[in-house]
Amino acid sequence: MNWKILAGIIILLAMVIFGGVFLVREGEISLPEPKPKLADIDNVVDANNQFALDYYSKLKNKDSSNIFFSPLSISSALAMTYEGARGQTAKEIQSVFYFPKDDDLRRTEYAAIFNKLNERNKKYKLSTANALWAQKNYPFLKEYLDGVKKYYGGKATNLDFEKDPEGSRITINNWVEDQTNDKIKDLIPSGSINASIGLVLTNAIYFKGEWVKQFNETETRDENFRISKNNSVKVPMMQRTDEEAKFNYAENDKLQILEMPYSGEELSMLILLPKNDDLTTLENLLSAKKLSAWKKDLENQRVKIFIPKFKFETKYFMADDLKSMGMPTAFNWPGADFSGMDGTKELFISKVIHQAFIEINEEGTEAAAATAVFMEDGAAPGVKLPSKIPIFRADHPFIFLIQEKSSENILFMGRVVNPTL
Repeated sequence: MNWKILAGIIILLAMVIFGGVFLVREGEISLPEPKPKLADIDNVVDANNQFALDYYSKLKNKDSSNIFFSPLSISSALAMTYEGARGQTAKEIQSVFYFPKDDDLRRTEYAAIFNKLNERNKKYKLSTANALWAQKNYPFLKEYLDGVKKYYGGKATNLDFEKDPEGSRITINNWVEDQTNDKIKDLIPSGSINASIGLVLTNAIYFKGEWVKQFNETETRDENFRISKNNSVKVPMMQRTDEEAKFNYAENDKLQILEMPYSGEELSMLILLPKNDDLTTLENLLSAKKLSAWKKDLENQRVKIFIPKFKFETKYFMADDLKSMGMPTAFNWPGADFSGMDGTKELFISKVIHQAFIEINEEGTEAAAATAVFMEDGAAPGVKLPSKIPIFRADHPFIFLIQEKSSENILFMGRVVNPTL
């Protein structure tokens, strides 16, 4: 076989959320002794959260509709890719994803995060899984494959992209569907796999959780949701206005902030609701520093809340976004250097696909996401608390995050502009 026609890495990402579920992997990722504590993963968490805000900013400037993605799914898939990057290619990927430059630190923290997310016996379902799909007989370095398996749980499976591209595509898509409880379907579109593909890296994440304080379905009413100044749609609006409706809450002159915990109280949804329907100002204010400050001002109190039910799916072909964010070299041949994967400079990234699903209802949240990376061979203001019971009425566009509370790791991030789409 002429290996020079194998010049591609495809990165695929899939994510699903519904009341709160993540996929569970078999076994644990190898960790050095002593194993890091959750408090010791700050470097990767900070990197993931900064990328989350950067990519949200990229999406909001090019898309006026709903947004939903898993920064952890995307950064996990690219972390596996980064393991094989060298030189300028590695520098650019690191700059976009803020990966810790210390290899041992980065690998150990990612492994700790994956093991934490995939713990069993939780009151919610949350899991993430990685996999590599390699062209059979392609000479990938054993060191690379072993490292990805050890620290990221990414087991390599050999497929024949050259002779059976459609069968290979179906195999990978079936794995993604299985990992996301059938919520992410057809992650890899027909025609995406061909003889030039050498490696596909995939990450899938799934979450399903129930609210600590669930909504009464009989109290859900159809109400108006303002999608713009002069345009509204009818949506089923959930509500909690009883004396037990106590949540972490804060507000200032620009926004209201509400935190809704999931069962087990390890994960929560944070909703940022702009005042005066001014989503643009809120989005321009949003930063890691601002978000951290807003969270610190949350205080548990009674709040009358009105939240729309919604369900939607997103799909992003991320190559152009990542190029413009600062890592163009990885997509170029000649130029890309992924010699840490195969000892040559023939591989480059051809596609990065991320697909996500979320559903919010009276019981909780279900979400899932998947990411895939395709590698090809080149020869082919101060927060104040209100004095009376506040009303949190999410009847206009808002931003939301699903986070791991103790580490503040952002697992999912999105924007609801129209709950009916």
